[in-house]
Amino acid sequence: MAVLAAAGCAVVAWTSSDAGRSAAGTGAGVRAGLTPRAERSPGPSAPDPGATATSSPPAAPRASASSAPPDIPDEGPGTFVTAPGTSAKTGTGSVLRYRVEVEDGIPVSPADAAHEVERILSDPRGWTADGHSAFQRVSGGTADFAVKIATAGTVDDICGRYGLDTGGEVNCTVSHTVMVNLKRWELATPVYADDVTAYRALIVNHEVGHFLGHGHVTCPGRGRPAPAMMQQIKGMHGCVPNVWPYDAEGRPITGPSVP
Repeated sequence: MAVLAAAGCAVVAWTSSDAGRSAAGTGAGVRAGLTPRAERSPGPSAPDPGATATSSPPAAPRASASSAPPDIPDEGPGTFVTAPGTSAKTGTGSVLRYRVEVEDGIPVSPADAAHEVERILSDPRGWTADGHSAFQRVSGGTADFAVKIATAGTVDDICGRYGLDTGGEVNCTVSHTVMVNLKRWELATPVYADDVTAYRALIVNHEVGHFLGHGHVTCPGRGRPAPAMMQQIKGMHGCVPNVWPYDAEGRPITGPSVP
């Protein structure tokens, strides 16, 4: 509960060299493609100009609040295992190829994580609803971005190389890399503590949204669904929980833009 309380009130200082897009969007070269890597690879070592930071479907299992919390290490080696296999293309338009990677030594199956990210990115309420975003998971060759699940220490280290302070608590998007904090992946936040699966969708949708160029927005009105691009970890501001960028009818769920 102490971890959850800290996450719920964390206030992170976001910075970006891309003027006017604090914690939003990406900089030059973000879609240039990733070079092939070995099965185990370290995080990026050289900064790119752009950086962003932040913070399910009914058929998916829901986490129980009474479940024993997993053993979550704070530090890891900073090396990663790439989930094997390739997914089918989902969405229309130019395909964005991505990898799912899991830090060595953490209690997350790369195959299970890849399946979950695939499910989120292929959901009709996700970014494919914009009519021009398409995704395909790969395990080799070049990729446009990577989703990496890692310990808080590794997330802080990689995000910090780009000037972002994730404070051991939150996620970030830097250049072509989505960094997912293991604590958030396993524990969510107090608002989503009874539905960790849904919060995982929020993480992926929010951070991939930054990669696609979307900035932060705030609550559009009391009782309205919270936009996926809202920093919900900092408070709901009268909105009700929602983890998807579009509704079931394909209408965007958004609100007034914020820095």
